[in-house]
Amino acid sequence: MRLLRKQVETLDVPWLEEMAAADRDPFKVLISCILSLRTQDRTTGEASRRLFSLASTPEEMASLSRDEIRRAIYPVGFYRVKAERIKELSETIARRYHGKVPDSIDELLQLRGVGRKTANLVVTLAYGRPGICVDTHVHRITNRWGYVRTKHPDETEFALRKKLPRRYWKEINGLLVAFGQGVCKPVSPLCSACSIREFCDRRGVSRSR
Repeated sequence: MRLLRKQVETLDVPWLEEMAAADRDPFKVLISCILSLRTQDRTTGEASRRLFSLASTPEEMASLSRDEIRRAIYPVGFYRVKAERIKELSETIARRYHGKVPDSIDELLQLRGVGRKTANLVVTLAYGRPGICVDTHVHRITNRWGYVRTKHPDETEFALRKKLPRRYWKEINGLLVAFGQGVCKPVSPLCSACSIREFCDRRGVSRSR
């Protein structure tokens, strides 16, 4: 982890991590997480800023029309579906939770459209509580290392909860997203530039640089 942190210092910080460091508002973190799915960081950041300039609370967001939300978040991936989801989430949080985003994974998972990845990100980034967010980078890299042997991200989360020391839970996603984008790429990873290659089993790696 020490070597990994040092290498990540030279890489781009994931946009969600950067945003949450400046503003830990749980609602903004939740909505930005929704926007980030299947979308590049730069596009997510620009869409989030446009949307939050129109509405920054569940009540304000619920008052926007679906067309207004769609126009603000375009061209994020699946922007039409996400606009529907954002509208519905905002209405539910405003009505059922009196404008406060739930602070537990189990309660967040009751919200339509919120999966384990998003729930863990909200808990860790917005509320500073232990959680392990497993996206494609975390799933791929921890399996590539040989640290876990799992087939699906949800399996990886629970495997890491059993094996990874709790003090590393909150930071593992941010580290491995940056590491995965900059070094441990899905295809042809930059193994020659990797500071932790001696600890990696290179499972599934057939070509590297």
